[in-house]
Amino acid sequence: MFISNASAQSLGAIGGAPADLMQFMPIIVMFGLLYFLMIRPQLKRQKEVTNLLANLKKGDEVVAGGLLGRIQSLDDSILELEIARGTVVKIQRQAVTALLPTGTLK
Repeated sequence: MFISNASAQSLGAIGGAPADLMQFMPIIVMFGLLYFLMIRPQLKRQKEVTNLLANLKKGDEVVAGGLLGRIQSLDDSILELEIARGTVVKIQRQAVTALLPTGTLK
């Protein structure tokens, strides 16, 4: 009785806003799953590799491109890896994939 038609119509429009948001909810959930299942683990792995490469030092035993060896010398981008007694190869620092526990190589 005392409510005008214009006010009643605006109340109906407000009630429709959450329904519009609910249409986008599956897309929002999919982006959330994509982030936690794919993007976040990759960023974590990339940070671990960066820390590994930054903390390399002479005498570390590493795996580099399938080769196992001990670091003889290193600079910013190249390191010398002794893969056998008297056999030293030069490789890029980015080729190092894992740090082995000390004493693994004999």
